[in-house]
Amino acid sequence: MANFSYVAIDTNRQAVNGKTEQTDRAAVIAALVKQGLRPVSIKELSAGKSSHFSLNASLGGKKVKHDHLVIMTRQLSVMVGAGVPLLRALTSLQGHSESPALKEILSEVVKDVEGGTPLGDALSKHPETFNDIYVNMVRAGEAAGILDDILKRLASQLEKSASIRKKVRSAMAYPMVLVVITVSAFFGLMLFVIPKIGEILTDLGGPDAKLPALTQGMLAISGFMTSYWYIVIPGVVGLVIGTLRYIKTKRGRRQFHQVILKIPAINTIVKKVAVARFARTFSALMGAGVAVLECLTVTSRAVGNVLYEEALLQAVTEVKNGRSLSSVLGDNPLFPAIVAQMLAVGEETGQTDTVLVKVADFYEEEVDVAIDGLSSIIEPAMIVVMGGMVGLIAASVMGPIAGLAQNIQS
Repeated sequence: MANFSYVAIDTNRQAVNGKTEQTDRAAVIAALVKQGLRPVSIKELSAGKSSHFSLNASLGGKKVKHDHLVIMTRQLSVMVGAGVPLLRALTSLQGHSESPALKEILSEVVKDVEGGTPLGDALSKHPETFNDIYVNMVRAGEAAGILDDILKRLASQLEKSASIRKKVRSAMAYPMVLVVITVSAFFGLMLFVIPKIGEILTDLGGPDAKLPALTQGMLAISGFMTSYWYIVIPGVVGLVIGTLRYIKTKRGRRQFHQVILKIPAINTIVKKVAVARFARTFSALMGAGVAVLECLTVTSRAVGNVLYEEALLQAVTEVKNGRSLSSVLGDNPLFPAIVAQMLAVGEETGQTDTVLVKVADFYEEEVDVAIDGLSSIIEPAMIVVMGGMVGLIAASVMGPIAGLAQNIQS
C-alpha cells in the first residue's frame, strides 16, 4: 500500500483535496469515482517507493525497447477500445510495465494528462520514445474520436518497421562478420606469420637470394606494418571512426546515401525498403485523418534516406501548387511507376490509405526476396576474397621454396 494525495472535482464543480492509502493510482481513481469525484491530480507520497522507482529507472536508462513500446501500444488500444478511461488505462500500463524507462515516461505522461494535456501533446514531450509519426497519429485519433483504432494501426506499423529492420540487419550481419574476420586475418598474417616466413626464406637462400616479385611485395608490406604498426593500426581505427562520424553529419549522410543508391544489388534493396516505409507510413497517417501535406512532411523523416526525404519535401511544394501527388512521384525516378499508378487509383477512389497498404505489403515481400538473393551472392563472394588472400600468401611462400629446391637439385 502507498499513500497518495489527490485533487478532484465534485458534482458541484468544487475542488476537493485529500489523501488516501491505496495499492496504486488505478485504485485511487476507482475509489474517487465511486465517491462521485472526478480526479484531476494524483501524487504518490510514499518516499520509499518513489526512490526505488527512480533507482530502477536510472538502471534501465531512458531508452525504451521497441518491443516494449509495441506491447504498450497494443494494450492501450485494447483498454481504450473496451471503454476504460484513458487516464486509468495509462496508469495501469505505467504500474505494470516491465521497462523501467517506459514506467518513468508513462508516469510523466499520466501527470500531464491529469493536468488536462491531450495525450498527443503529452507524448510529444518524449521524442526519444514517441516519434513524429506516433504523436501525429495519436493527435489525429483523439480529434476524430477513434484513438483505439489508431493505436491498433500504430502497433502494426511499429511491428512492420521492426520486421524490415531486423531482416536488413540479419542480412548484413554475416557479411560484416566475414569482413572483420578477413581484416583480422590479414593483419595477423602480415604482423606475425609473414615475418617468420621471411626469416626462413633468408636462412635457406642466404641474404643475396633472389625472391619472386610477389614474395618481395608481401615482405615489403609486412615489413612496413611490423615497423610502423603503432601508426598503421591507429590510422585504420581513426579512419573508420572519422568516416562514421562524417556519415552522421548532414553532408556526409547525403553523400553516403548517394553512394549506396549507386551500388549494384544493394541499391535495389535500399530503394525497396524506402518505398515500403513510405507507403506504410503514409497510409497509416492518411488512415488516421492527417492532412496530406503533414503526412508527406512526417513521412519524409521516417523513410531513412536523405534523397527520398528531399523528394518528399519537394512533393509538398508541388502539391501546394496544385499538382496531384501521383503525378509528382511519377516524375521522380526514385519511385517505381507502380507507386504513382496505385496512388492515382487511390486518389480517384478516395482510398489512398488502403491502396498504399497493398503497395507496402508488395514491397516488403520484394525486400525479403532481394535480401535472400543478396545473401546468396555475398557469401560466396566473401569466401572467394578470403580464399584469394590465403592463396596469395601461399603463392608468395611456395614460389621461392620451389626455386630453392630446384637450385639444390642442380
